Amino acid sequence: MTGPKHAVVTGTSSGIGKAIAERLLADGWRVTGLSRTESSLGEGFQWLQADLSEPESLGSVVEAIGPADALVHAAGFQRTAPLGELDPSALAGMFTVHVAAASVLANGLVPSMPDGSRIVLLGSRTSTGSPGKSQYAATKAALMGLGRTWAQELAPRGITVNVLSPGPTDTPMLNDPGRAATPVRLPALGALVDPDDVAALAAFLLGPHGKSITGQNYVICGGASL
Repeated sequence: MTGPKHAVVTGTSSGIGKAIAERLLADGWRVTGLSRTESSLGEGFQWLQADLSEPESLGSVVEAIGPADALVHAAGFQRTAPLGELDPSALAGMFTVHVAAASVLANGLVPSMPDGSRIVLLGSRTSTGSPGKSQYAATKAALMGLGRTWAQELAPRGITVNVLSPGPTDTPMLNDPGRAATPVRLPALGALVDPDDVAALAAFLLGPHGKSITGQNYVICGGASL
């Protein structure tokens, strides 16, 4: 008799990462959460401290994780500014957490993943462009390139790779002073995206019926992209 499937989820201390971890735990998964701030989500959950802004430090973390059936990279942050006021360090920081950390984790975990495993990357509705968010958009667009390339490489093993791209979501990130240059606007449906809705789609892609879906980008924006 096999035990529960094991998912590695980044950014489980709050927001979408936490919502996805909670949903997977409710679905019977075992979850290892990676974040700088400690997470405690109950039975079936293990927290490992990880600083995703320092990808070179993640090797020992990967060794401590052990084999996994899924990787969900949800950790991230946003810095906004219009052209003419861009801060190169903001771009470097976001690229490191969003893209470099994803690369290091997948590179370390995928070789030991069983065939039929899953990878989900958290992108953004803004990856196709949004005023004041050029640097953030660029880092999230890079995840599309990673995801589709990995999907092609891993298809022979039945490992799926997909990107979820939420619009304005009801998480603490919306109150981060670093994104004050772009005030939040309600999407067409009149409400912010519910992180539990993002988690539900992630759970589907990670589940048995996600086996035929790979290399895709799912926009969950409440109509913000209309």
